[in-house]
Amino acid sequence: MNIKFIEDKFNEIFKELEGEVLEILHNQSLDKKQTNLRVKPLTSTKKILLNALDSIKMADKIATEEIEKN
Repeated sequence: MNIKFIEDKFNEIFKELEGEVLEILHNQSLDKKQTNLRVKPLTSTKKILLNALDSIKMADKIATEEIEKN
């Protein structure tokens, strides 16, 4: 499994999410409640993706260890 490639793709997604968050935060027409309602899903998405990336890394590490044992 090419973990570096996967990390690079996740990082691209993170940059896009951060761009969207910054766009929302800089929107002066939104009040605090509207801003929070728009930012929370993006924040949750980033957390989910970080957890997925950690899981992929862990699975790869375990698979590599198993291969080395055999």
